[in-house]
Amino acid sequence: MRTRSRVLGLGAALALVTALAPPALAANPIVTGYYTADPAPLVVGNTLYVYAGRDEAPAGSGNFLMREWRVLSSTDAANWTDHGAKATTATFPWAGADAWASEVEPRNGKYYWYTSVNGRGAGWMDIGVAVGDSPLGPFRDAKGGPLVSDSTPNSSGLNIDPTVFTDDNGQSYLYWGSYWAPRMAKLKSNMIELDGPVTTPVGLTDFWEAPWMFKRNNLYYMVYAANDTNGCVTSSSYACQRYATATSPTGPWTHRGVLLGQVSSTTNHAGIVQFKNQWYIVYHNANAPGGGNFRRSVAVDLVNFNADGTIQRVVQTSTGPPPNNSLAKVLGGANPLQDNQIQQGSTR
Repeated sequence: MRTRSRVLGLGAALALVTALAPPALAANPIVTGYYTADPAPLVVGNTLYVYAGRDEAPAGSGNFLMREWRVLSSTDAANWTDHGAKATTATFPWAGADAWASEVEPRNGKYYWYTSVNGRGAGWMDIGVAVGDSPLGPFRDAKGGPLVSDSTPNSSGLNIDPTVFTDDNGQSYLYWGSYWAPRMAKLKSNMIELDGPVTTPVGLTDFWEAPWMFKRNNLYYMVYAANDTNGCVTSSSYACQRYATATSPTGPWTHRGVLLGQVSSTTNHAGIVQFKNQWYIVYHNANAPGGGNFRRSVAVDLVNFNADGTIQRVVQTSTGPPPNNSLAKVLGGANPLQDNQIQQGSTR
């Protein structure tokens, strides 16, 4: 666990959140005023953040139009505050378009935003890194060029969907990939350079794209999108979320099954996180009014584990989870408003 000190009175903290934007009412999708996709959750103290791309494709479009990444937050996983766009394709001067899936990982008192973006160079998609001093930025390009591109030896067939996991010993790992080609590499402590060769993970059965890694009870979990018709979906145009486990962050992985079935959009992208002693899955579908395959919306539901560590199949709801007003974090240790504990390592 990493900690970041920041003294803030309870009344001042609540006033700050309230001043930003009125919370949306609890329901799925969590935002319906515009379209959001490819969500990535992050817990900082008593706040759950969701980083998501914005779908801007007009009705009837057959292509993605995504130019910015937005941030939402909640203190109860049910009512959400919209913080607006905190990064765009223009954040990366070397990039040109396609603000696809991303994830934020804290390290060294900073927040590193790993993004899928079209880098204008040879090939199509690259992985870039922005950095900020808080979960809400402001964010700036951290590297001046892609972290991963088609020129990276042994890179994926499509270099998208980065997930970064930092283990208890401080070592960070980057997983990414699409077109049935998952990839993994260690990161240096500066979080903007690969530390060693790119390798191909073993055991991610039917992997298609969209990896997400977390750790629970000393067991590593990899969640990812699959589009097979062997218990996943009825048409390979759609996708489910499968998962695998390992006793090492580099695998080998053992496939465990489907945890999230087909959603109403063809793509299926999810992240799992523990917040106030409850586990949640954040994913997208096409359920918002006017939604579709290129006009998706973020939803949140509960995740439950069996005694043996396997994950129960997620029940997709239109209501979302009930408000989580647990004080467990406050009662169990330092006040998170004074000691903003960043949730990673054993609980992601």
